[in-house]
Amino acid sequence: EEEIREQIEYCIYTGGKRIRPSLIFFSGWQGEGVVDQKLVKLAAVIETIHLATLVHDDIMDGADIRRSRLTVAKKDGNATAVLLGDALFSHAVYLATQFPTSEVSEKVAIAMRNVCTGEILQTMQRGDPDIDLATYRRVVDLKTAELFSVACFLGARLAERDQPYVEAAGNFGRHLGIAYQIYDDLTDLIGSEEKIGKTLGTDISTGKATLPIILLRDRLSKAEATLLRDTLAGKTEPDVSIWQSKLAELSVIDTVKEAILHEVQLARGAITAYNGNEDADLLYTISELLWNQVEALQSERDRS
Repeated sequence: EEEIREQIEYCIYTGGKRIRPSLIFFSGWQGEGVVDQKLVKLAAVIETIHLATLVHDDIMDGADIRRSRLTVAKKDGNATAVLLGDALFSHAVYLATQFPTSEVSEKVAIAMRNVCTGEILQTMQRGDPDIDLATYRRVVDLKTAELFSVACFLGARLAERDQPYVEAAGNFGRHLGIAYQIYDDLTDLIGSEEKIGKTLGTDISTGKATLPIILLRDRLSKAEATLLRDTLAGKTEPDVSIWQSKLAELSVIDTVKEAILHEVQLARGAITAYNGNEDADLLYTISELLWNQVEALQSERDRS
């Protein structure tokens, strides 16, 4: 609708990596120069869902900056941001119904439900300093990996690939999504706001126990662990700098990198049977790019 076009365009034209659309095009790769409009429309669906989650995330995180610009919540207020996120979700559902097969709208609806479930679980657990690894993994699988998986699955499906490859692509996406979320959680603690282009340090300040924080909590001395728990529970003022040095000192960063690499290897393993195929090779390249980002993140941290 014309009345909210300005706000919608503000979200769309703020840049971003567009990794989910890339997964769609690569999973359903049909050759250089070939533009399949079904994949273009699917990319719009998946990216619109992702944008909606970002708009809502920034409200809950109290974030001021996203992609080097003011968040919608900061610019227009929380009430507008809530409704704009809802409008984006609704439009994604509408676009998904425009495909000739109902499988697309069904998969998209399930993915949206799972993403929202993951966000709800994480929100309910904010301030709980004793979250375990299994709970963290469940949240990541729902809120992040699900959308990566459906992007790859439907990209391959709409390109009319055979069922084994479609399933393999979906599995690739799920593991890559888990790897990406762990990387994002590490970035929140040791990344540079200038380079990343968004407000960092929000996980500790909003009481979110991510993998780096869980591992750190379990390696700290009793007194330090109590302080971290109190910080996550909102009992003390958060000071991320205190914990950044501990991450390296207690080898938490190395362990997190191992977890990311493990998921990257599982993703690659899912498509091993298709090595040499252009689509699978392009997906492999995305996994390499992610791992390079992980290595670059630590290199920047070491230099700072």
